[in-house]
Amino acid sequence: MAQLDIRQKLEILADAAKYDASCASSGTAKRNSRGGRGLGSTEGMGICHAYAPDGRCISLLKILLTNSCIFDCHYCINRKSSNVRRARFTAREVVDLTLDFYKRNYIEGLFLSSGIIRTSDYTMEQLVEVARSLREDHDFRGYIHLKTIPDADPELVAAAGRHADRVSINVELPTAGGLARLAPEKSVTRIEGAMHDMRDAIVDHRDARKRYRHAPRFAPGGQSTQMIVGADAATDRDIVGKAASLYDRFALRRVYYSAFSPIPDASAVLPLQRPPLMREHRLYQSDWLMRFYGFQPREVADAADGATGMLPLDIDPKLAWALKFRDWFPVDVNRAPREALLRVPGLGVKAVNAIVTARRWRRLRLDDVARLTVSVARVRPFLIAEDWRPVALADRALQPRTPPAATRQLELFAA
Repeated sequence: MAQLDIRQKLEILADAAKYDASCASSGTAKRNSRGGRGLGSTEGMGICHAYAPDGRCISLLKILLTNSCIFDCHYCINRKSSNVRRARFTAREVVDLTLDFYKRNYIEGLFLSSGIIRTSDYTMEQLVEVARSLREDHDFRGYIHLKTIPDADPELVAAAGRHADRVSINVELPTAGGLARLAPEKSVTRIEGAMHDMRDAIVDHRDARKRYRHAPRFAPGGQSTQMIVGADAATDRDIVGKAASLYDRFALRRVYYSAFSPIPDASAVLPLQRPPLMREHRLYQSDWLMRFYGFQPREVADAADGATGMLPLDIDPKLAWALKFRDWFPVDVNRAPREALLRVPGLGVKAVNAIVTARRWRRLRLDDVARLTVSVARVRPFLIAEDWRPVALADRALQPRTPPAATRQLELFAA
C-alpha cells in the first residue's frame, strides 16, 4: 500500500465504498460558511445524489478509510480472504482530500466508512480523528456521515456522534441465523447494543438542547442502518418485520436495503446469482408505506405472497395490498379521511394533502384528481368523485398475472 499515490488510493477506496447504500444526508442541521466564518456547507447544490427531504442535493465524497479487514464476512468483497487490491488512507489524507474537493466545488460533505484494521478501537479512533480534525482544526461545517463499529469502545462511538451529522451501524443481514452463518465474527447482540446506546445518546442530547441553548449537538441527523438483501434465505416478510422492529426500538432515521451482488472469488455458501434489483425497489416502497402512509408492518407483510413470503415484483406493494383487501375501496375523495386516501394506489402524500385542502372549498371531480396524480387511470378504480363511481377493475394492467378465465373474479364494486 505504501507505493500507491493519492489518486490510486482514491480510485480503489471510492470504488470499494459503492457497496454501502446508507449515505443519504437527510435530517442534518443547516450550516454554512457565510459571513466569513468556517468552511463548508450542508445547504449547497452539488454533483452527487444524496437528497434531503426538501429536495436539496448534498454532494458527498464517499470513501473507505481502508478496504483491508481482519474480518472474513462471506458476502463482503473486502473480507480478509478476498483477492482484491488493498489501499489505506491516513486520517490526514482524508481530511486534505475532503477540503480540496470542497474548495473545487465537487462536494458538500463526507461519507466515511472502513474495513477493520488492527482492532475495532484503532479503526474507530482513525474515523473519529478525521471528523474531529475537519470540525476543530478546519472549522468544516459541511455534512459528515460516519460509519461506526459496534465492537468499538462506547466512548469512541460517542465521540463520532459529537462530530458527525449522522452515524450508522449496519445490521448487515435481516436474521440472526443469516448473520451467524455468513458473518460469524459479528454478533446481533453487540450490533443492537451499540444501536441502543446511540439512540439513548441522541435522545439525551436532544433533550439537553431543548433546555440549554449552548448544549453541543450530537448526531442531529440521527442514525441509520443497512441490510443486505438476497445473500441469505430471508424473505421479504422477514425483512419488513426486521426493519419495523429497528425503527421502533432504535428510532432510526432510515433503513437501507442493498441487493446482494456476486463478488470475485465468492464463498461457496453464497448464492450464484444476485436477486432482481426490483426486489430491492419493492422493499424501499414497503419501507415508505410504513414511514409515510400509515401502514402497519403486518399490513405491508400482507402484500407478500402467502406461500413464499415475497413481495410481487410486477406490481408495487400498495397495489398488491389494495387488490387483496378490496373491501376497503372505493373511497370518496370528498369525504374519506386522509388515512384512507393514503391507501389508494397512485396517490402520494402530496396529492392527498392537496385533495384534503381543496375539498374544503369545492366538491372534487375526477378531473380535479387527475391534475394531482401522474396516472388517473391507475387511481380511478379505487375512488369515488363527484362525477365518478367505478364499477369494476377493468384495467387489465392492474393484474398482469391473472389468466383470462379468472377475469370475472376481479369485480370490485357493485354498480
